[in-house]
Amino acid sequence: MNKQIILTASLFGLLAVILGAFGAHGLEGKVSEYQIDTWKTANQYHFYHTLAILFLSTFSRAKSQSIRVSFIAFVIGIFLFSGSLYLLSVRDLIGWTNSSFLGPITPIGGLFFIVGWIGLFVAAMKHKA
Repeated sequence: MNKQIILTASLFGLLAVILGAFGAHGLEGKVSEYQIDTWKTANQYHFYHTLAILFLSTFSRAKSQSIRVSFIAFVIGIFLFSGSLYLLSVRDLIGWTNSSFLGPITPIGGLFFIVGWIGLFVAAMKHKA
């Protein structure tokens, strides 16, 4: 599991850097300031939770179910929360005007982030150091 966690964090870190650079350089002048701010929020949470996934690798030798729950929850959270915000930011650019369903997906992604942090808390409480 440790290798899977590190590989996932590495991939998400790579994507976060690429998407952050695209937001800073590729979207300027093409979308509104509000949409750029939304992109930045998506990218910040993407980075935060990529680092959280990487941190989970320090617990992975314990084979904790709570760590597995955190890992899965953080991954789903990145896709739902950050992914929906990325798409909402560029929906006008890509001609995706019928994207109202994305609004409710963002808070569901946030709930997955919360579940991930709870899982990490439980794992830390159970961990014998």
